[in-house]
Amino acid sequence: MVIAITGGTGFIGRKLQAHFTSPEHTLRIIGRKTPDRDALEGADAVIHLSGEPVAQRWNAAVMKRIRDSRVQGTSDLIAALKTLRIRPKVLISASAVGFYGDRADEKLTEESRPGQGFLAEVCTQWERASHEAEDLGIRVVNPRIGVVLGRNGGALAKMLPAFRLGIGGRLGDGNQWMPWIHIDDLARLFQFAMASPNMRGALNVASPNPVTNAEFTAQLVRVLSRPALVPVPAFALRLLFGEMASMLLTGQRVLPAAAINAGFKFNHPELTPALKSLLS
Repeated sequence: MVIAITGGTGFIGRKLQAHFTSPEHTLRIIGRKTPDRDALEGADAVIHLSGEPVAQRWNAAVMKRIRDSRVQGTSDLIAALKTLRIRPKVLISASAVGFYGDRADEKLTEESRPGQGFLAEVCTQWERASHEAEDLGIRVVNPRIGVVLGRNGGALAKMLPAFRLGIGGRLGDGNQWMPWIHIDDLARLFQFAMASPNMRGALNVASPNPVTNAEFTAQLVRVLSRPALVPVPAFALRLLFGEMASMLLTGQRVLPAAAINAGFKFNHPELTPALKSLLS
């Protein structure tokens, strides 16, 4: 199978490159800028990951880059796909659990309505742009990705220095939900979506057992055998990150209903064993 990956040099992209490295796959890595028509021609599948990093202090210019890199970037990709002589069978176009906004304790499946706020609006527009590929006869899957836990990047790598020093702690009151997923399960779920012809539309990429930020903190410090001494107050996060702090202080109780109903089996459904597999 020929697989083209946009944004393939990021944390998730590097994992997918490693996952699909085998004689039966040919990988074509496309940068974050203009889609490469030659790399897309003849691809059986396209995985679209490109986007401005969200984890930075937001201002008007940053928020515009976040939106444009996803919405206009996806529209540019669709425009390139229209020109192809042989089009891919499937487009796996990333989205995020931010689609649901701040929903407190509500259990959220792929059937749940979109939320409110900047990230929810971006995700809604991002997914809508990708659906234009359906008019080209391309099956579209939108993985709504949660907090990805891996050894070499992502949220866990940012947390570990403070927690290993014993100065980590919950964020705010810690009651916000964290829909997490082990990076190995993410890669397997992407492959499952590519290989499942009946799977299309939204796909929650999260463990079947989400936890609150306080629960995540408690399990992480037990695995590390460290104390959690310094909760980070909400006002400090707002001073440090501005409006982006809302992403850290709110959450979504996301459940992977579509994956489970399609028969996908998680290798790392529980948080503590997942953390041990990454940190041992």
